[in-house]
Amino acid sequence: MKVQLLGTGSADGWPNPFCTCSSCSTARANGDVRGQTGVLVDERILIDCGPEIPAAASRHGASLAAVELMLFTHAHPDHVGPAAFLFRHWAHRSEPLQVLAPAAVMGQIEHWIAPTDPVNLRPVIAGEQIVVGDYVVRMLEAAHGDALIGEAVLFDISDRDGRRLLYGTDTGPFTAGALDAMRGAAYDIVLLEETFGYFVTHDTDHLDLSTFPEQLRRMRAVGALTDDTDVIAVHLSHHNPPSAQLHKRLAEWGARVVPDGTVVSVGPVGSEPLATPRPHRTLVLGGARSGKSRYAESLVASAPSVTYVATAPPQPDDPEWVARVNEHQRRRPAHWVTQETDDVAAILEDAERGDVILVDCLTLWLTRMIDQADAWDGDLADVDKQVARLLDAWRATKAQVVAVSNEVGQGVVPASASGRLFRDAQGRLNAAVASASEAVTFMVAGRPVALQPTKGENE
Repeated sequence: MKVQLLGTGSADGWPNPFCTCSSCSTARANGDVRGQTGVLVDERILIDCGPEIPAAASRHGASLAAVELMLFTHAHPDHVGPAAFLFRHWAHRSEPLQVLAPAAVMGQIEHWIAPTDPVNLRPVIAGEQIVVGDYVVRMLEAAHGDALIGEAVLFDISDRDGRRLLYGTDTGPFTAGALDAMRGAAYDIVLLEETFGYFVTHDTDHLDLSTFPEQLRRMRAVGALTDDTDVIAVHLSHHNPPSAQLHKRLAEWGARVVPDGTVVSVGPVGSEPLATPRPHRTLVLGGARSGKSRYAESLVASAPSVTYVATAPPQPDDPEWVARVNEHQRRRPAHWVTQETDDVAAILEDAERGDVILVDCLTLWLTRMIDQADAWDGDLADVDKQVARLLDAWRATKAQVVAVSNEVGQGVVPASASGRLFRDAQGRLNAAVASASEAVTFMVAGRPVALQPTKGENE
């Protein structure tokens, strides 16, 4: 199955031609221009043909002459450009063309088709399955559409070799019916919308960088995604960070973003490289209220299950501390399992391949180790043994693991000897864990900054 992305942008593209926001300005300066989302499969199936798609095909070296099946998800104007049927007529195409789309789309395109053109319009609804030539096309429910544009559908397409594609735009979080229809699909390629980026209060039937990883988690839970699925974000808008930053963000969830015109192949032909493999071990550093915990939580948001290791000691007599702990607890999804313990090494040692573990945080863990060893006077021998055990477990664990730790050495020099002792011990611990990690991120004012490893680390 050969898939060419003729466009990966939202209705107004990216950059929006009228916009001067930082995202649009960066895209414009880099020549990173994305048109309305549309996809060509095996040069025979065209999914969503908005007004920009015919010209986009020509720009990206693709011909639409062999298209025998056109699929439209819904009647919004960026997905339906009826003039394409007129262009096809002018080229004297006489081959049969099948069109599958919700009924509202048919009302927009039927008047653009010449009476003698062999075009068959077949209205479809979610839940239908239709065989067209070498392909099985399944219509899935979309969380999109209204009384004005009618129903919207998503497309699940299989070829005769069993290769399978999900075209997932436009939609909000998947309906229960859509997820049930995806059960066991093990898609080869998933093109999933991610319209609104960091703008999460849009109140529309679209996905953003909060709901996108949650849909990946739900798909993994029903067997729709595997480790080999190529997940590509489409229908992108300027509410996202610039493409390079977005690619890094998506890679944390096993997804990626590609330029318009990209060709992705599944099967013997090979394909573009898949998303960058997720790091096995990640350390997230930052100061107070830098966003480190929220960022660490987002790194594992697409995992079907997460073990959250809470290292904070109980402090029931401290209302402020109880409130802080409660805030963290409220953020955790219901499917996460929380283990309140200071024996982080044991959790890592017992983990199996495929497990996902989030440790929050190493600073409180270190505090407990010093307390237990009664080492605030400066004798850290017992603490060093616990650190060594933690590092051995961190290096050897089979799980994907993310740990949070505080950067405490950038403020004023502590006034007390015990404060200076802790500052130094924390710095040594952070450096040791970082050297045994594939990824280290430093949070500054809520923004992640990737720290590059020094030569010899992780070898």
